[in-house]
Amino acid sequence: MKKFMVLYTSSSNASEQMAKATPEQAKAGMEAWMAFAKKAGSAVIDLGSPLGNGWKQTPAPATVDTRVSGFSIMQAESADKLKALLKEHPHFMMPGNAIEVLEYLPLPGM
Repeated sequence: MKKFMVLYTSSSNASEQMAKATPEQAKAGMEAWMAFAKKAGSAVIDLGSPLGNGWKQTPAPATVDTRVSGFSIMQAESADKLKALLKEHPHFMMPGNAIEVLEYLPLPGM
């Protein structure tokens, strides 16, 4: 099985999205995520979490305007299998949202 870091990107950060949601919208959103997790089954290693404001650490001061609003860790036999699974992900319920996927690579010598 291949392992993947799944990054959820949005036009606004997760804190803003959650603050704007009504209790009904929040409940519907969580139900959609739980339904996805159930459907994905063992492909989900870690369903992850929404992410708050981030920063970029450099030797010199820097700012970052990240659009990463959450993450999951998933596994699949291939990138194509994961792409098919993510096609109807609930993150796409919000306009402008996208998903970035990065494959874990083996550490050299491990």
